[in-house]
Amino acid sequence: KESLLELFTEVVSRNALEIRYQERAESVSLSPAGFEVKTSRASHTARKLVLAIGRRGTPAKLGVPGEELPHVVYRLVDSEQYRGRSALVVGGGDSALEAALGLAAEPGTSVVLSYRGEAFSRAKPANRARIEAAEAEGRLRVRLGSAPIEIRPDVALVKTGDQIEPIECDAVIVCAGGLLPGPFLRAMGIETETKHGTPIH
Repeated sequence: KESLLELFTEVVSRNALEIRYQERAESVSLSPAGFEVKTSRASHTARKLVLAIGRRGTPAKLGVPGEELPHVVYRLVDSEQYRGRSALVVGGGDSALEAALGLAAEPGTSVVLSYRGEAFSRAKPANRARIEAAEAEGRLRVRLGSAPIEIRPDVALVKTGDQIEPIECDAVIVCAGGLLPGPFLRAMGIETETKHGTPIH
């Protein structure tokens, strides 16, 4: 990622791009100047507008008490920063499994993977096999059919069936996908069409 960051920095510098960090676009409307973009901090006008919003900018939340605590994040940037610490990973897709595996590879790191489903059916077979191997080797613990119900500064309460298990954790990494920008686009007058592919067996 270091080389990619260097490239991005170079592109920003070479093209004198003005970037407004920590500023979320909340609505877009037509104006005499073209477009008016209202954000969480200001209002901007532009003759042309490029939407490159993706899904990761609006991660799906758990909706549980304590989720606003600073040690709760929605993507794993660097496994090494959690070395020697304890982490709870929440989710059942490839990003969650890969995050748990990356953390488990760090020396002295304790990892618990919590997923509400009974199997990692959405994940790639290779990732499922790696998780099974890591659990068999004692490098991480898996809690299927479970979900956090409360997050505290040093522990998360995870419910499995009728049982509530306190899991000690210095960090909670939520990999539960993102919210589609449908309402945002529809409010701008953009029509979208959803097409579902046919699974290949």
